[in-house]
Amino acid sequence: MPSFYEIQLPTVFTIGTRGGPQFLTSIIVLGSGYEQRNVEWAKARAKYEIGTEQRTNAELDLLRDFFYMCKGKAYGFRFKDGGDFEGVGEELGTGDNIEKDFQLIKTYTYGIYTYVRTINKPVTDTTVIYIDGAAQGAGWTVSTITGLVSFTVAPGIGKVVSADYEFDVPVRFDIDWFPQSFDAPDVSSIESIPLIEDRI
Repeated sequence: MPSFYEIQLPTVFTIGTRGGPQFLTSIIVLGSGYEQRNVEWAKARAKYEIGTEQRTNAELDLLRDFFYMCKGKAYGFRFKDGGDFEGVGEELGTGDNIEKDFQLIKTYTYGIYTYVRTINKPVTDTTVIYIDGAAQGAGWTVSTITGLVSFTVAPGIGKVVSADYEFDVPVRFDIDWFPQSFDAPDVSSIESIPLIEDRI
């Protein structure tokens, strides 16, 4: 059995979900009152909560079926982050006449500071690859499982490789039970159901 299903959680459950990137930092307060901060995670790990708004019984049946498929925390799946699901003009690297493989990434920039995120779950048929700004209709493939772009012929020296794409976040349920409440004959609600990024 796989530990990850290449199946997207129905996007109806993206609506009402809150969440985003999470880091882990330990802080030691010294006797002087100054702090020593240690970055435990160099890379963020996203965290989400499926909201508590009312759902129809049909929607809750769908989510419950999905939960059964994943056996709670056991198996990961794809999730669309409604606030961050695409890259536009993302530079992947520069050609050297040798390298044929380029990893999809997304770069977050604030002033002179940047953070580079590996993208390994692009959505099927959403990736467009460019060389020096010219869209490439052929001569490359992209893995929707790893996010690796592979060229038939290595891009030439100094040629900038970039991409547009949509992507999912690999996640798993971070709970092993399904907290459903029945509020009316055809209306149910759920307590917050947490999701956490699956480092794969």
